[in-house]
Amino acid sequence: MSRYTKHKVDIITMGCSKNLVDSERLKRRLESKGYIAAHNPEEPDGEYVIVNTCGFIGDAKEESVMMLLRLGELKAEGRIGHLAVMGCLSERYRESLPAEMPEVDMWYGKFDWNGFVDSLPDLCATVQVKGWDRALTTPQHSAYLKISEGCNRFCAFCAIPLITGRHTSRPSEEILEEVRSLVSKGVKEFNVIAQDLSSYGLDLYGEHRLAQLIDAMADIPGVEWIRLHYAYPADFPMDVLDVMARRDNVCKYLDIALQHSSDRILERMRRHVTKAETEELLTEIRRRVPGIKIRTTLMVGFPGETEEDFAELMQFVKEQRFDRMGAFAYSEEEDTYGQRNYADDIPEEVKQQRLDALMDLQATISEELAQEMVGKEVRLLVDETDGETLTCRSQWDSPEVDMTYDVTGAPDARTGDFIRAVITGADTFDFTARALES
Repeated sequence: MSRYTKHKVDIITMGCSKNLVDSERLKRRLESKGYIAAHNPEEPDGEYVIVNTCGFIGDAKEESVMMLLRLGELKAEGRIGHLAVMGCLSERYRESLPAEMPEVDMWYGKFDWNGFVDSLPDLCATVQVKGWDRALTTPQHSAYLKISEGCNRFCAFCAIPLITGRHTSRPSEEILEEVRSLVSKGVKEFNVIAQDLSSYGLDLYGEHRLAQLIDAMADIPGVEWIRLHYAYPADFPMDVLDVMARRDNVCKYLDIALQHSSDRILERMRRHVTKAETEELLTEIRRRVPGIKIRTTLMVGFPGETEEDFAELMQFVKEQRFDRMGAFAYSEEEDTYGQRNYADDIPEEVKQQRLDALMDLQATISEELAQEMVGKEVRLLVDETDGETLTCRSQWDSPEVDMTYDVTGAPDARTGDFIRAVITGADTFDFTARALES
C-alpha cells in the first residue's frame, strides 16, 4: 500500500553549491505549479522524489548512486511515488545509467530539468517565474549567486567541462536583477560562485568583466557582503582586487584553487601556470588587498607525483600559510586527459598518507593563524541563535566550509543581524567571542 504524500516533491541535492542553486530554481517552479516542494528531507515521502546528482569525483558519484539505490528501496516499499534524477551524474552517464537503474522513472541532465516540471500536471493557476527566480534553501539572509556555467580550462584531472560544457557567462544585467530581487527578500550576503570566476565575461563581452560586475553589485543598497569563490590562477582578472580593496561590502576573501606547486605536476595537470607565477599572484593579491584571507584547494597523488614533488608542495604550504585550505586525493575520471594519457600509478595508501600529512600541516597553520586573531574586534553575521549563544561568521568565512564563531553577550540579536564582537578564544576550526555593546 502506498504511503507517500500526494502532490509533494522531495528534492535531494548532492554535491556543490552550484547544484544547490539549480535545486532552488526547481523548487520555485514546482511551488508555482501548486506542489509542496521539500528540500533534503530527513525521511523522503513525496509522490515524486528528484535527486540532483554530483558527478565530479569517484566518492561523489558513489554517494549519488547509493542515494538512488536507497530511494529505490523506498519506492518498492510504497513510501515514495516516482523517482527522478537530474544533475551532473545523469548528464554524464545518461545513456548507460537507465539500463543499470530501472527503479528510476525519469532521467534529466544538468540543463534540461525543466522537463521534469513540465511533465507534472498543474495543480493551480501557474505563476510565471523568471528563469533565475528560486526558493532559497539557505538562511534567508544568505544566498549563493551563480554567474556562469561550464569551463574552458580542461585540466587533466577534471571531468567538469565534459559535463557542463564550455564556459558560459550570464548577462550582467540579469545577475544584477536577481541580486535586487534577493535583497528585497532579505538577503544580505552573496556568495558568488562559478566553475571559473576568472573567465567571467570573456564569452559575452570579449573581455574580463568580473570587476565591473562586483562593483555594480556593491552599489546595490542592502548588499552587505559579497564573497568570491572558485577563481582560477591563470589569466586572473587583477582589476577585481582594486574593487575588493576599495569597496567595504566586498569581503576580503578569495577562494582560488591552486591544485599543486610543482612545475612538473602543474604541467602534467595542464594548469597553464607555473609555481613562480602562482607565487607572484599570491604576493600581488596580498599586497593590493591588505588583510585578505585566501582559501585554496590542493591535490595529492596525481599520476607521476614523486616524493620530491610532494615535499615541494608541503614546503609551498608552509611558506604561503593559507588561511583556509581543502585538499583531496586524485581519482581517475573517465575520458579526461589524465585518464587517457597517464597511468594512475600512486598507490591509494600513499595518496592517503600524503593527504593526511598535508591536512595535518594545514591544521597547525590554521590554529596558529586563529590564535593570532584572539583579542581582535570583528564584525559578524548571525547565522543561528540558540539560547544565549549565537553562531556567527566573519567576512573571511564562507558558509559550511570555514570558521564559525560561538558568541555570547547579545541576547537580543536575531538571525541575519550584524554584530560587533571581540574574539576570546580559538582552535583549528572555531572561535569563541563576546559581543560588544552596539
